[in-house]
Amino acid sequence: MRDDLFRLFGTAEREPESRTLAVGSLSMDFQDGNLRSLRFGGHEVLRAISFLVRDKDWGTCRARLSNLSLEEDEQGFSLAYAARFTAPSGANLDCDIAISGTATSVRFSADCVSDADFETARAGFVVLHPVIGVAGEPVAITHGDGSVEEARWPDTIEPWQPFKDIAQITHRVVPGIMATTKFVGDVFEMEDQRNWTDASYKTYVRPLALPWPYLVPQGQRFGQRICVEVLAEKNAAPAADRSDAISVRVIPTNVRCPAVGVGLRPECLREELGALDVLKAIGAEHLIAHFDPAAGHGIEALKGYAAIATKSGLKVTLELAVPCLRPLEEEMAQFAAMVGQAGLDLDTLFVCPSADRQSTPPGSKWPECPALSDVYAAARVAFPGLRLGGGMMSYFTELNRKRVPPDQLNYVSHSTNPIVHAADDLSVMQTFEALRHVVNSTRAIYGNKPYRIGPSTIAMRQNPYGSATKDNPAGSRIPMANVDPRHNGQFGAAWTLAYAATVAPAALDVLTLSTLAGPFGLVAGEGEASAMGELRPLARVLARLASLSHQPLYAVETSRPDAVLGLASQKRLLLANITGAEQTLVLPAKPRKVSMIADGRELATQREVALKPYACIDVDL
Repeated sequence: MRDDLFRLFGTAEREPESRTLAVGSLSMDFQDGNLRSLRFGGHEVLRAISFLVRDKDWGTCRARLSNLSLEEDEQGFSLAYAARFTAPSGANLDCDIAISGTATSVRFSADCVSDADFETARAGFVVLHPVIGVAGEPVAITHGDGSVEEARWPDTIEPWQPFKDIAQITHRVVPGIMATTKFVGDVFEMEDQRNWTDASYKTYVRPLALPWPYLVPQGQRFGQRICVEVLAEKNAAPAADRSDAISVRVIPTNVRCPAVGVGLRPECLREELGALDVLKAIGAEHLIAHFDPAAGHGIEALKGYAAIATKSGLKVTLELAVPCLRPLEEEMAQFAAMVGQAGLDLDTLFVCPSADRQSTPPGSKWPECPALSDVYAAARVAFPGLRLGGGMMSYFTELNRKRVPPDQLNYVSHSTNPIVHAADDLSVMQTFEALRHVVNSTRAIYGNKPYRIGPSTIAMRQNPYGSATKDNPAGSRIPMANVDPRHNGQFGAAWTLAYAATVAPAALDVLTLSTLAGPFGLVAGEGEASAMGELRPLARVLARLASLSHQPLYAVETSRPDAVLGLASQKRLLLANITGAEQTLVLPAKPRKVSMIADGRELATQREVALKPYACIDVDL
């Protein structure tokens, strides 16, 4: 079992155990002190109710639970425990938690006190409403003064808070089922978490317009509570049966599969120069070379990139973080001279002001930064004739909040990251529900402008929301970590294939889902499931994706997109199981060949295929 965990997740560490709590038609999972997947009659009402504490850099302070008690009978349940959250400073926030439920309601309360001044960016309840079946639908928001706002959930991703001063939310779950969620004890507001590829609308405590981080003073008690009530009609629609075999349908589109890119980073140059054969093995076409003068990157990094480009023969995009500390013409001319001195032949240049690498949340003051039109104009002068890209080195969030002038650009680009807010396996795989909205929203903003994504990986390469990413020496599942063990396992391969399947219909030019070496890379290091120096499982997925580059794309629809995702060409079908359970698939036709992408092992050529947890298959139709 330990070997299976290591192969799947790159770590033998298990996720916290969960327990299902059920009363009548109402059910939910209790895991690590929080409620997940609140359902009524099988329909998802809420994605989660959590009491969360963030440190000053928005990292999550994990709770230590004690004194857990649970009472259950036919009428309901009552659960209580103590939670201790510890800040990096050593201060502790101690909370008494109580959760109770009946056949139509749930109550979740927290009463807290700190043993020292506790610095936090947020301490309080977070409620997640799902996106599927909700986006664009009516919702009623009751404000603190009792007034009611009749509105709709955002469809295109909202860059700022869609609703503020929230005391109550009433929404339709499905025809015949309504849910009301009440918020007590502080001022709540909502953000559209699809910005960060979280598949939810998040209602959270303490408006972002207030200063943060802030102090919870020593000994000053506070309390909050969440109440959920469900009202169902007798003829409410039943939930779909999730136990049936998953059907797969292949649909022609009018777009082509994107080219595969691979990122380069100066700190990995030695390893990258030793892994050039990998670029050929996977069929990559583009190198995305990161260059940030503020991080100490200089001429040696550019010379290293030039050597890689010469030996590989691949196209190079220089991803340039522009300091904007001197006149732009001077800065850009200096960078152009350095590129020439290094002998680096560029295919495209992507520029982003260094100041825009950090997020500017609602209510915050925008940092000093030249107009983007001036930055792009200076780049054009210094690099005449070169195709120019703009957007954000960080995430869609920042691109949505500071939209770039597209007329001066040859393409737009951004990255995404699935562990900004949560890092458990389910949340990471649920990000594909939101990623679909990210690419649709980008297309709604920028039309048919050429579009690139990446490098996007499970681990976070840069934290726009704090001073640093989180170190992860134990290889755990933690938000904002700069290393994530699942990148090295079969989980990472399934995530990579599902990512490509989700964004490919947006007609991307280039998709980059890894670097060449290092913790975001394609080559295994010491102590991994793959032998040191061998390809990680996601590299084999990228090789399959690269083999489809520029071919007409066939979209894949499955009857359970929360379980299986895929994409296809006219003759090939690639599928990934994004769950920890075996899934049975019914293919659109009897295949000529079915093989496991991880090891090339062939499966029986039957229409019905059993797909093991996080497995990826290549089907020859």
